[in-house]
Amino acid sequence: MLNSKIPAYIYEKKNSIKLVLFTALFALIFINLYKPFNSPNWYPGISDRSFMYFVFSSFIILTGVLVVVISRIFLYYRGRRHEVGLFNYALWILMELFFMALFYTFYTAYMSANPERDYLNIFQESFVNTLLVVLLPYVVGHLYFAYRDKEKQLQWLKEHRVEASPKQTISFYDEKNDLRLSVTREHLLFIEAADNYVNIWYLNKNTPTKLLLRNSLKTIEKYLENTQVIRCHRSYIVNLESVNVIRRQKDGIYMAFGMALVPDIPVSKKYDEKISRWFSTKA
Repeated sequence: MLNSKIPAYIYEKKNSIKLVLFTALFALIFINLYKPFNSPNWYPGISDRSFMYFVFSSFIILTGVLVVVISRIFLYYRGRRHEVGLFNYALWILMELFFMALFYTFYTAYMSANPERDYLNIFQESFVNTLLVVLLPYVVGHLYFAYRDKEKQLQWLKEHRVEASPKQTISFYDEKNDLRLSVTREHLLFIEAADNYVNIWYLNKNTPTKLLLRNSLKTIEKYLENTQVIRCHRSYIVNLESVNVIRRQKDGIYMAFGMALVPDIPVSKKYDEKISRWFSTKA
C-alpha cells in the first residue's frame, strides 16, 4: 500500500491553493476562538483578548502558510514529471510540519521571557501544536478532493461511456475532459501507462502511431468496460480484436500485432485466464 501512487488531483494547482487557504483560515479561526494548547502563554505579555494576540497568531499562521505554499509548488512540479508514492507523500507532509514547527520554535525562542528555555522542548511543543492545528483541515481537504474527483469521474463516464459495436468510434479525453483523439475500434491497438500519462497506440493510414494523453489507465479502463478493449497487465490495455498472435513463453504470455515497430504486450498472471478464455472462444 505504501508503494502505491497518490492520485494526481492531490497536487493539482487549484486543489493545492484550496488546501493552503482552507488550512490557513481554519487555523486562524480555531486559534483565535478556542485559544487551544495554552496559546495565550506562547508569547508573554500578550493577552488572549487583545488585538496583539490576533496579530501575532495571524503572523505565525502566515509563516506556516508560506512553508506550505513553497512545499506545494515543489510538489506540483514534481507530480507533473514523476508519480509520487504514498510513503513519499507522507514524508512530504511530515517535512511540512517539521519546517513549520522550526519557524515557530525560532519565534518562541526569540520572544520568550525565559532565555534559558530548552530549544528541543520548544520544538517538541511547536511540532505537537502544529500537528494538531493542521491535522483536521488536511484530512477534510483530502477527503473533499477525493469526493470531487469521484464525482467528476462518474460524470465523465456517463458522458463518454463507449457502447460495443463493430464499427464503434472510441473517443479519448484528457484529465481536463478535452477531446484529444477519436479512433475506430478496429484501428485501436493498445494503451500503455506512462507515469501520469498514457500512450494510445493506433493505426493512422495503416501506420502505427501513438498519442501521449494525460489521463490514468484506470479511468480509461472504466469507460472501455463494455468493449473488447480490456486490461491485460497493470501497464497495458489491449484491443483483443487487433491481436494477431498470442504465444506462451517461459516468462509468460505475450500478444503480438504482427507489425513492425509495435511492441509485444505481456499478459500478467492476474489476467492470464481471462485472456486465454477469450481467444479460445474465438478459435
